[in-house]
Order: sequence, then C-alpha cells, then structure tokens
Amino acid sequence: MKTSFPFKFALLFIGVSNTLFFSGCASLQNRGESSSWHSLFNGKDINDWTVKIHHHEVGDNYGQTFRVEDKMIRVKYDQYDTFNNRYGHLYHNTPYSHFHLKMEYRFAEPWRKDAPGYTELNSGIMFHSQDPRTMRKEQDWPISVEMQFLAQLADGKPRPTGNMCSPGTDVVFNGKIDPRHCINSTSKTYQKDEWIKAELIVRGSEMVTHIINGDTVLRYTNPQIGGGVANNYDPEIKIDGKLLDNGFIALQSEGQPIDFRNIRIRRLNR
Repeated sequence: MKTSFPFKFALLFIGVSNTLFFSGCASLQNRGESSSWHSLFNGKDINDWTVKIHHHEVGDNYGQTFRVEDKMIRVKYDQYDTFNNRYGHLYHNTPYSHFHLKMEYRFAEPWRKDAPGYTELNSGIMFHSQDPRTMRKEQDWPISVEMQFLAQLADGKPRPTGNMCSPGTDVVFNGKIDPRHCINSTSKTYQKDEWIKAELIVRGSEMVTHIINGDTVLRYTNPQIGGGVANNYDPEIKIDGKLLDNGFIALQSEGQPIDFRNIRIRRLNR
C-alpha cells in the first residue's frame, strides 16, 4: 500500500503548532442527520485502509499481515520469521464520531507462540484512534479505545469477549474514571472457531456501547486521552484529559490470526 492516504479533508491540529492528532473533521458526520448502512470493506481489496505495524513505517504491510481472501480481511503471520512484537493495525481511511459499527470475527490458526502469551485468542478493533500518520515508527499501540475480542483457552475458564481496553486512554465506568487497562464485559465465553457478531455504538465522547451476538455487554462514557500502555508516542499528541470525540477505526493484529467479514457502519445523529 501507499504510505499516504487519499484524504481530501481539513486537518485538525491540537496542542502546539503542527501537531496532528485527528484529520478529517470537516468530513465527519453532518449534524442532525443519520445515514443508511454501508460497507467499510468492499470484499475485494484494502485500498481504503492503511497499515501501521510496530517497527515499520506507515503503509508497510509487513509479511502481508493484512490480506483479502474469500471476501474476508484476514490477519496472518505465515510470512513472518519472528513476531518481534510487531503489533499491527489496519485503519480505515475515514474518521468517525457518532456511529454504529457491525462486523463478524472468527479466530484462526496458528497462534504465533513467539508472541506474548496474552495475545493467544486475543484481538480487537480500535476506535477514536489517532491518525496512524502521527505514529512514530517505534510506537507500539495507537492512542485509542479498543473493543477487545477473546475466545476460550484450553484451561476452560470463563473468558468474556467484547471487553474494553485503553492504550493511552481512560474511560468513565460506573461514574468514575476506571484505572484498569481492560474492563470485562458481561458476555458469555465463546469457542475459537465460532463466528461472532460484534457491534459498537459510539456517540462521540458521550456514550459507548458494546454488543455481542445481539446482547448489550458493556457501556461506558467519556473516552479520553490518559493512562499508560501505549509507548514511544509523540508526547505532544498525548494530552491527558482531552475527550475523544472522533477518530479512526482499526482492525488489530497482535500475533493471533483472525478473520473479519461483513464490516458495516452507519453514522448516527449527534
């Protein structure tokens, strides 16, 4: 893929001059209007998406980590010699603020055993993410909020999916900022070979709702910059306490193969 996006919208600068966090605010949703469903993924290619992988420059889809097969976006590692903490994300080139996202995911084989243990049967989708063009080569995770996907491990212990994780961010849960990096949902535990329907309803910085297979499993408010976990970011971008009202959507790669399909979105009223 090319290393730049075909964006045609205004840039929003925050903090000091020439510091870019989110772009495309002029192309965000029209106030007072909602739209019909449309596909984020055309089933043929990822030309409308941009890759950023840890240790690599924006646009370098190392080892064809993200590829299109059988009308799915697939995350694979068969061209890797070593994983080497190559945490990756595939960003759709359009930012969103108020939206309802639907998709299906299914874990695949084999998990890379040279990836950190917590990555087994673990993936997710990022939202309200910083623009990947603002990420340094050695930044591991984008400043963003994650809807985390998990499946049951061999130990058989409960492992809910549709959780919230927060690289470089905080959220308000049960009326206060929750210091945990991840907050578990109330979903049941699913097997690795099942197709799971995941939905994300995001209303700017007001309310976020996670839905798994039709059941609401988690709600929280006030996503904002803060917390830890993300490393080697531009410090001028990480303005703790700044509410996140918009940003980019990204599919995750952390060492666990996974398939994504039927990725659809609609804009919501403000």
